Parts: sequence; C-alpha cells; structure tokens
Amino acid sequence: MADYTTVPLRRYYAYYTASFFLFILGLGVLERHGMPPRWIGYSFLFLTIFLYATIGVLARTASVSEYYVAGRRVPAVFNGMATGADWMSSASFMGLAGTLYLSGYQGLAYVMGWTGGYVLVALLLAPYLRRFGQYTIPDFLAARYGGHLARLVGVFATILASFVYVVAQIYGVGLITSRFVGLQFEVGVFVGLAGILVCSFLGGMRAVTWTQVAQYAILIVAYLVPVSILSYQVTGIPVPQLTYGQVLQKVQGLEEAIFANPAEVDARRLFRERADRYYERILTLPESLDEERRGLTARINALKSSNAQMREVAALERQRRDLPTSSDDARSYWDGLMRQAGQRGAEPDHHLTPYPGKGKVVNDGARLNFLSLLFCLMVGTAALPHVLMRYYTTPSVREARTSVFWSLLFILALYLTAPAYAAFAKYEIYSHLVGSSMDQLPLWVSSWGKIGMVSIEDINGDGILQLAELSLNPDVILLATPEIAGLPYVISGLVAAGALAAALSTADGLLLTIASALSHDVYYKVYRPNASTQWRLVVSKSLLLVVAVLAASVASQKPATILFMVAWAFSLAGSAFFPALMLGVFWKRATSTGAVSGMVIGLLVTLYYMVRVHLHAIPWLGIHGIGMEPWLGIQSTAAGVWGVGAGFLTIIVVSLLGRPPSQETQDFVESVRYPQSGRW
Repeated sequence: MADYTTVPLRRYYAYYTASFFLFILGLGVLERHGMPPRWIGYSFLFLTIFLYATIGVLARTASVSEYYVAGRRVPAVFNGMATGADWMSSASFMGLAGTLYLSGYQGLAYVMGWTGGYVLVALLLAPYLRRFGQYTIPDFLAARYGGHLARLVGVFATILASFVYVVAQIYGVGLITSRFVGLQFEVGVFVGLAGILVCSFLGGMRAVTWTQVAQYAILIVAYLVPVSILSYQVTGIPVPQLTYGQVLQKVQGLEEAIFANPAEVDARRLFRERADRYYERILTLPESLDEERRGLTARINALKSSNAQMREVAALERQRRDLPTSSDDARSYWDGLMRQAGQRGAEPDHHLTPYPGKGKVVNDGARLNFLSLLFCLMVGTAALPHVLMRYYTTPSVREARTSVFWSLLFILALYLTAPAYAAFAKYEIYSHLVGSSMDQLPLWVSSWGKIGMVSIEDINGDGILQLAELSLNPDVILLATPEIAGLPYVISGLVAAGALAAALSTADGLLLTIASALSHDVYYKVYRPNASTQWRLVVSKSLLLVVAVLAASVASQKPATILFMVAWAFSLAGSAFFPALMLGVFWKRATSTGAVSGMVIGLLVTLYYMVRVHLHAIPWLGIHGIGMEPWLGIQSTAAGVWGVGAGFLTIIVVSLLGRPPSQETQDFVESVRYPQSGRW
C-alpha cells in the first residue's frame, strides 16, 4: 500500500472487486448443492473481516503523519471512495431504507439533508481546512481562536458527537452478527468490535483509508444487487431507481384496500380501546395498580385450582412480578404502553402523503419538523469531525475539492436506491404478508422476532395478520428484504456483509477521530508537547482500545434505533462546530471568548432539548417528570436547530461586545482564505 499512484491502486481494487464477485458466485453454487445457511453467514463474516484485517496489517505505520492523515498522499478519487464508505454508516445502509419504509415522504429529509450537507462541505469548509493543514478540527479551533480553551471544548464536542455515532455503528454490527451468524447480540457486539480494531489499530488513518476503499466496493455491491433482482422480479427491469415509481402506484392501491378492510379497521379500534384502558388506569392511580395486582392474583389462583397448564400460570406470575412497584413507575410504564397502542391504532398514513396528520396545526408541525431535521442533517454533515478529517489526507486544496465531488458521486449510488428499497419492501409485505394466516407466516418473521426486531399480535383473534398487528423495527427492513422477497440465502449473506462493511468503515473513522482528539489535542498539544513520536502513537492506540470497549458496552444495551442515535450525533456536531467553523473562516471579528461561549451554549441547548424531548417520547424509561413537549413540534432528532441558532447568536454578540482579535489572528484568517497572502 506504499504506492499511492492512481493507476496501480485502480488495478489492485479492480482485482479485489472481481474476486469478491467470484466469491459470491461460488457461495451461490455451494448453496444450490446444500451448503447450510449458517456456513454462508460465517463465510461472509469472517472472510470480509479477514480481508480488512489483512489491509490493516499491510498498512501499519509508525509515522505520525501517516497515522493521523495518511501522509496527505491519498488521490482524490480514492479519498472520495473512502469518504463515501466512512459516510455511509449503518444508518445510511440499514436505517435509511427502513425509515423511508415507515415514514414515506417524511423520510426524504434524511436523503436531502445528508447530500445537501456535502454541498456545504465543498463550498464552505473542506478547502479552507485543507489549506490550514494539521491533523484535527480542534487544531484549527486552537489556531484560529488561540489558547487551549477552544481546543479543549472542541475535543469534548468531538468525543461526544463521535461517541454517540460510533455506538450506533457497533449496535448495527451486533444486530448483523446476532441474526446471520447466530451469536447472542451482546456477544456479536464484541465480535464486531474485534473487526473494527484490526482495521485501525496498527495503521491509523492510512490503514483506515485503504480498508474503507475496500469496504465501499463490498457495501455498494451488497446494496444494489438484492433490490435490482427484486426490481427484475416485479417489473421485468433490473434498474430499481427507474422502476420504483411504478411500484409505488401499486403500493398506493394496496394501501387503499388494506386500510378499508373491516378486519384492519377492527384491529385498529381494539388498539385504541387498549390505549383508552391504559389512560383510565393512569387516571385512577394508585387504586388501579392495586386492582391490577389483585386481578392477576385471582386469575393465577383460579388457574391453579383448575389444574391448568403450568405455562399459563407461569406467564401470569411473570406478568404480576413485572408490575411497577410505585404509582410513578406505573404512570410511566402505562403511559408508554398507551402510546404504543395508540400508535398502532391510529389512522394509517399513505406512503406518498407529505406532512401527514389531520388539521392545519398538525400539518404545519410536521412540515416544520421536516425542514428542521433537514437543516440539522446538512449542518451536521458539514461539521462532523471524522468526515472533515478526511480532507486533511489529500495532497492539495484542489484535490480536496475534487474528492468532495467523488464523495457525492459514490454516495449518490446508494441514496438514489434507498427509496426504491422502501417501495419494493412495502410492496412485498403488503401484497404477500398482510392478510396471511397466522399459522403460515414465513420463516423470516420468527427469525427476526427472536431478536426483537419483528413482533406480531393477533389482537382481534381472527387468525389473519392485519397491518396494525405487525410491528417492524426500521433497522430490519433492508437486512430482511432478500428473505421477504424469497431470494437465495447467499443474497441475505451478501447484504449482511455490506451492512457490516458500512458499520465497520464508519466505526473505524469515528474511533480514530476520538483517539486522535485525546492523544494529539490533549496529550500532545496540552499535556506533553515534548512527547516522542513513539509515545504519541502508543497513547493513541491505547485510547482507541479503551474507547472501543466502552462504546461496545453501551451499544450492547440497545439504547435506541440506529437512525435516532445518528441524528442525535449530527445535531450535537452541528451545534458545537458549525457556527465556530463558519465564522472562524468567514468573519475576522469572531473572538476566542465568543467562539468558546457559542460552542458551549450551542451544545448545552441541544443536549437539554434532546434529552427532555426524548424522555417525553419514551416515558417508560422510568424517569417521571423530566420529559417535555417538543417546541413547535420539532422532535429530538432535530434538536440541533436550536443549538446552531444559539451558537451563532452567542458568538456574534459576545464577539461584538469584546475586543477585536489580534492582527496576527486576522492575518491567519486571510491566509486560510487566500493562501497567496500568507504562509499557509
């Protein structure tokens, strides 16, 4: 990997991609001759991780410049490919299609926000950061605003946003390994962690870069192949990006038939009645809690006296044991169940309906939340440290700009396909699953149900699956699509390998960003400026290991869905960095005090809003009285809209009230924007 010239690299990766196609074909042949599905899963998992580990070992380095910024010798096209893999995390690969499946038009905020963010990166930040040079975003903050305070605040924000993001990636790894290899979720998390570490531990950014190029080839093949086959099966044309409009028309017809089905209407009515009962229990606490406990005890005693099956008795005893112990706990617990039942009983929205809801106020709130989320994703993209660090690795400013173009091109292949995935998956489920007998449901339903991603309840007792009785975690849509469509298991293994590549590539970049912030910006720049190169790398690798284990421990608790955690990371990054970076480049009057105040206040406002609104949305966490209603209908995933505004306002006001920056600082801004006038 020492030869960074473009022609040999293209040849190496062309051979690599061709070999991967042959590997897929070989497994397909073996499956037809009886190879067990689990062996296919193991083959995809361990062979791909072995490939990444081999690249990581070959790209090992003891050079600080190679470890942090790949020697600034990565050609634009390969940096664009690595950035695409770094960017297309498990949120894009797994979560985006699922979100579009569940929310339809509303989910397009993610597609537009993430791609629009790269326009901001290309125009406003990437070239100027590359002109500056150095290694990290806190490096720029320290040079622009002076002193260690701006650097340390930047380090804290980098760690917070990147940690939330990396937890989502490791969660995705655990989900993949638990389903396709049969490992327990918590074990799968740490198996995936080993795959992450072998890519980044020895070679830092150099190893991560060339591993991510390899991972992009796998993840884009894995993303395009299944939906192309499905498009051919449904429409006769293997180009899903062009055919999913036809399928959406069919979905609309299926929706009208399903929503009007009397059994569907009855099931939703029963869920609403359940929600009403939970509401009545909440209103009559604490008497309702005592009544619930007495009722369960009476049923248990009656079953025991009638010699009923012990399984029924045990289920009721477990239900009694799980009852809340206090009125506050019962209120939170029943409120959560009430909301779940209310959601399943609500009037369904059509896939193509923009800003769903009844009444002008509801529609305006949905529209405002859509625009706020789009804004947060754009500024978050333009401020994510692990993405911006990639533009330090190019040989020149021109290459940095060009690599943003290549990044967008490589990302486009996935983002144009995600809506097609949602459309085809919804068509398959509506036409072949909804309305099926409960006794004849396909195997994938029970397989994913075992790990809590699919749940079914026959609330009206008719033995037929209604749409309201089916609950799908959005993270399962893409992974289960091959099984939903009845494709060979080798395609399921391919999708799992692609999802694993997406999660590992982003996790590598994030862990390296956190370790670099701690080892370079804190240990070297603040604590021990005279530290040797060897010690700097030892500290970085040690911190990489510690952070990785901590993130895996948090991910094993399943804190939230992948897309929720990623959206939070974008809000945190945008509120902490975007105002300080933008004003730092384009406004000479921005001062150190203003920047530090803006970063701190922006981050605190975002955290405050995010935590309180999220707790309001899921009060069954057991924390009563802390949640709050969203302001103007803006959900926690778009919390950064408040933090970014507060950050800009604070920096401007505090800077104008203080003394102007020194002439040296103003000359630095000139040198970043106009390199011919200064030494940068």
